[in-house]
Amino acid sequence: MPLRHHRLPGRLPRRSPPLQVPRLDHPHSPRRGPHLANVVTVKQIIAFTGLPGTGKSTLAEQLATETGVPAFAGDWLLGALRPHGVLGGLDRPAFLAMYYDLLGTLVERQLMLGQSAIVDCLVNEEIAERWGQLAARYDGRLRIVECVCSDEGEHRRRLEGRRRGIPGWHEVGWDHVLRMRSEYPQLEGERLTVDAMETVERNLDQVRTFLRHS
Repeated sequence: MPLRHHRLPGRLPRRSPPLQVPRLDHPHSPRRGPHLANVVTVKQIIAFTGLPGTGKSTLAEQLATETGVPAFAGDWLLGALRPHGVLGGLDRPAFLAMYYDLLGTLVERQLMLGQSAIVDCLVNEEIAERWGQLAARYDGRLRIVECVCSDEGEHRRRLEGRRRGIPGWHEVGWDHVLRMRSEYPQLEGERLTVDAMETVERNLDQVRTFLRHS
């Protein structure tokens, strides 16, 4: 049977141009809206802290969506580890050391790439000092947003009614909030404090201003 010769087309199809990945903390990133110009123009660790149910995750996720800065939440990491038995048998100090080391490693990787990072977790003075030093090593800055709820009744109602749907992780009760309140005293260093009794948009505006001008 004679071989058939297939003629190649006279012109090869043009290759698609390489994907352009903008720096997420660049002031002209295409992901930003006009109201976000200069919000995250230098490398920053933006830590949202506060008791469960005070809205820190909502603000962290909104800011991440608007700016393109990656957000790391401690509970999501724990949910991924729990099915593998990693958390079983850890005493409290070992658990906390693992928790903050995981978050710190993810944050440092972003700083190494010249990018900022958003963190959603409770922060005490020791962690704030550690992350401040980490940011400084990469010519960055630590920015802390402390979330509170001035109405305890509303705080408890929100906590008990929320369903986050984190794979592998559980919802917490009011007893957990009281325990965290005793373990994590109010911060004393530089920070922005926002109240969950205000609207999300108003609090987000305060965060934008804080990051832009502080």
